[in-house]
Order: sequence, then C-alpha cells, then structure tokens
Amino acid sequence: MASFRYKTFGYAAPSAGARLQPFSFERRAMRPNDVAMEILYSGVCHSDLHWARNDWGWSNYPVVPGHEIVGRVIEVGSEVTRFRAGDHVAVGCMVDSCQHCDQCRRGEEQLCREGNTGTYGGFDRITQEMTHGGYSKHIVVRQEFVLRVPDGLDLSRAAPLLCAGITTYSPLRTWNAGPGSRVGVIGLGGLGHMAVKLAAGLGAHVTVMSRTPDKRADALALGADRLLVSTDPDAMAQAASSFDLIIDTVPNKHDLNPYLPLLDIDGTLVIVGQIGPLDEMSTVPLLLGRRRVAGSPIGGIRETQEMLDFCARKNILPETETIRMDEINEAYERMERSDVRYRFVIDMASLTT
Repeated sequence: MASFRYKTFGYAAPSAGARLQPFSFERRAMRPNDVAMEILYSGVCHSDLHWARNDWGWSNYPVVPGHEIVGRVIEVGSEVTRFRAGDHVAVGCMVDSCQHCDQCRRGEEQLCREGNTGTYGGFDRITQEMTHGGYSKHIVVRQEFVLRVPDGLDLSRAAPLLCAGITTYSPLRTWNAGPGSRVGVIGLGGLGHMAVKLAAGLGAHVTVMSRTPDKRADALALGADRLLVSTDPDAMAQAASSFDLIIDTVPNKHDLNPYLPLLDIDGTLVIVGQIGPLDEMSTVPLLLGRRRVAGSPIGGIRETQEMLDFCARKNILPETETIRMDEINEAYERMERSDVRYRFVIDMASLTT
C-alpha cells in the first residue's frame, strides 16, 4: 500500500500565460489513512482561473486546478474507518493541515496555524510533492479531509458546494443568520447566488444588492425577498441601518463606502469575494454606527459536512451548467465575461486520454 501510486491524467496549466492542456501524472503514494477516489464531477471556481493565470502572484506550475470535487471511493487504506469502496464522497479546498494546533482541534482547519495544504498548488506535508486538484480522473486524500455526500444530493450539481457553498455558508453561520436576520448579498454570481439560497434556507430575510434592476427576477427566483439597486441614491438612503449582515461576493476591487451605512448598529459586512486591494474606505460609518468590516475564508471540515447535510435536507443546490473537460479554456473566457448562470461543472466522464 505505502508504495502504490495512481497513474492518472487531467488538464493542467503549464505556465501563467498558457491555456490548460492534457497532462499525465502520478498521485502521491497511498498511505494507511488515505482514501483514493475516481472523480465524477469537478466544479470550476474563479480561484481556478486566478491561480492558472497567476493573478495573485504565488502560483506554482504545472498545476491541475479544481477544488470542488465529487467522486466515488475506489480504495481505502488499512487505517480508514469512515469510508469504503463505492461511497460517494467530496473534497473541497484543502487536503491536509497540522491537525494539532488550537484551530485544527476546534475543527477550523482552514485557519490552521501552520497553514492548511491546498487541494492544488500546495505541497504535501510529508513528501513535499505539489498537490494537484480536481480537473483529473483520480485523487488521493487523507480520510480526515474527505466528506460524505448525503443521499439525495444531485451529484452532477453538488460540486460547487465544496467552495462557493461553504464560502458563503460559513459567514452566515458565524454571524448567526437565521429567522429574523436581515441579510444583504452584494453580487449575484457563483458565490452570490449560493449566499442567497443558503441565507433563505436558514430563514433570513434576504436582499440582493445590484447596480441595475436587471437581476430582480433572478434574485427572487433564487429565494431573495427583494433587490436593492445600489446606484439609486433614494433607495440606498431608505435602506440605511436596515441590515444585520451583508455578504460581499464581488471578486474584484470595488468601493465599500455605499454599503457601510446600510448596516444596523453592530452590523457586519463580510468580504468573501475579493482577494487583494479595495478602494479607499471611510471609517465614519464604522465609528458612528459601531459597524464592522470582516473577512471570511472557507469553513472547516466539520462545518462543510454540516453544510452538505443542510443542503440535502433543504434541497439547496447551485445553478450549474455542465461542460466537457476539453471546454475548460472557453469556460474560463466565459467566466471572465460573467457569461455563466451561475457555475460551471465539468463532467469528468468526458475526460479521456
């Protein structure tokens, strides 16, 4: 077992400026606590595109992106007790952590003091091999980072829950969204549409904030109670101090100042989309209203499993478009144009050598 390595294949970015292309490689050697799975579906996240193009400046190559993974167990190590061959399972944005720091012991592996190991572009904690993600046929992951896909959850649509789902569910839970809560969602893309569905599922009153009224019908269909046009000064003034929590899903540099007065006293605006700089922000509404701006990454493994179980109970699934593996470069181009409603999922049965 310790020396066995799965030979597999997928699509990789060979360098920052290159299109993704077929790539054959070996997974790291199986260990006693590992789960090997065949990947059935892989979600396509904006982070995949950013990493493939080195937009954040810390990418490693060649890299196989993909951290929204749904698959079937094909083999387990001798110490694995949670899974067996044939189980439907999932893997999200991380595949390891130190497991002994205070955050890991709390089930907050995403905040591991030593840094968690990313599903792709990271380095294995034992061998230092670079990790490769879900745009591939197989993956090997330690059992503590493998999630159970609940019965009844549509496998073909569930993959984006492993990033877009948990990225928005975690702040909703951290800031106690539920019946009586007034939740705003800025942006109605891959993250935003999940924030709407999950907040509504938790029982909150949900408002989508958009620059134009064009998305009103979509917002209401997804479960929102109303749409607030952020470029309408009168509407924004009337909405002052009317939100307990605002989830900001915008994935690029933007201005927070119009949104801060919308928070009620002790309200929080949580950034989950943009990684990097924002426009200059005034502290006046923060000081005068005891308001907060916070950030939130993904959730831990326990919370991610909670989210999957919650989605199964409530029949909450992303809105997806299924693509073939060889359509990934065109999908990236469409993502840049916001030409997807609302998340791409790769059917990995289309991946052939």
